[in-house]
Amino acid sequence: MTDDLTQFRKETRAWLQSNCPLQMREPQTDEDLYWGGRDGAFANSAQKQWFEAMLSRGWTTPDWPTEYGGGGLDPERAKILREEMSRINARPPLSSFGIWMLGPALLKYGTEEQKRYHLPPIIRGEIRWCQGYSEPGAGSDLASVATRAEDKGDHWVVNGQKIWTSYANKADWIFCLVRTDPTAPKHLGISFVLFDMRTPGVSTRPIRLISGNSPFCETFFDDVVVPKGNLVGTLHRGWDVAKYLLGHEREMISAMGLGEVESITTGISEIDPLLRSQMALFDVRAAAFRACSELFLDEFRAGRAHPAKSSMMKYVGTELNKARHELLMSAGGFEAARWSGGSDAGASAQAWLRSKGNSIEGGTSEVQLNIVAKRILSLPST
Repeated sequence: MTDDLTQFRKETRAWLQSNCPLQMREPQTDEDLYWGGRDGAFANSAQKQWFEAMLSRGWTTPDWPTEYGGGGLDPERAKILREEMSRINARPPLSSFGIWMLGPALLKYGTEEQKRYHLPPIIRGEIRWCQGYSEPGAGSDLASVATRAEDKGDHWVVNGQKIWTSYANKADWIFCLVRTDPTAPKHLGISFVLFDMRTPGVSTRPIRLISGNSPFCETFFDDVVVPKGNLVGTLHRGWDVAKYLLGHEREMISAMGLGEVESITTGISEIDPLLRSQMALFDVRAAAFRACSELFLDEFRAGRAHPAKSSMMKYVGTELNKARHELLMSAGGFEAARWSGGSDAGASAQAWLRSKGNSIEGGTSEVQLNIVAKRILSLPST
């Protein structure tokens, strides 16, 4: 490591130590996340302090260009920042589909006007985004989207339905796949558009899950007017943008596999040998995945990763996360399965049930394995 990078690590470590509140170094649940948005509210003063400190340095998006409000860090310094945050268990200051998915797509395919309009509010946590991809008849076969955008001269009129739209009822804007040429082959007649969820004709309906939560929604479009300037990329070539964004989504989802199980045994004096051996095997697999993830993340953000490698990481990461929750349930015994009767009752069971969806969202495990077989292993189609 060069002297400059060593100095950057030293300064970053000191800054994080001084600016990250102790409360923001504790284990985090889904309820602890700060999503921002027009109606965003901080859970507490420590969360607000941490967000504002990181934002002051552009470190809500440390490797985005400074001209849009990002941190402008090169890959080496961005990695050091991640490592130093991990060292003290610092929470991410902002959770955002705009950061994880849309932002990278805009940086690659957006016009300069689109970047300057949309990226700064994403970085500042002012706009919360959702993803309009899956439909009742287009899930794993995403290119079969039927939501239609009719050309009306200076705008489109969008009609159709999306499903499993995460947090659509809380989002401010949506990035959406629409069919703009119904006569073209299905991959070539799709466009990628952006629009405000307050636009007349947009409505949402939460879907209640077996876990008891409702993070997903049905989303309906009835004669929704979308300006032509909200097209990202080339008309009818939205599949190019969609594929690029899916790579970032799968990289995000794969991070679920980085969860740990060390806390399972805390306060438990007796665990049967079989379960203990399963925990040890999980620890080995998780350590290997963590090392592989670091390499993949370096390659991915430098544009050197195999295009299909995100599918491999997504598959392994989600399977690891499911295995982690299986172990948590096994270690917790009857108490873990209890659904009511206390402040934390049901939390383990709900999280376990929710983890089952990991192998569906972002592309099913079966689809990911097919991609790996075809594009990485070059196996013949049957």
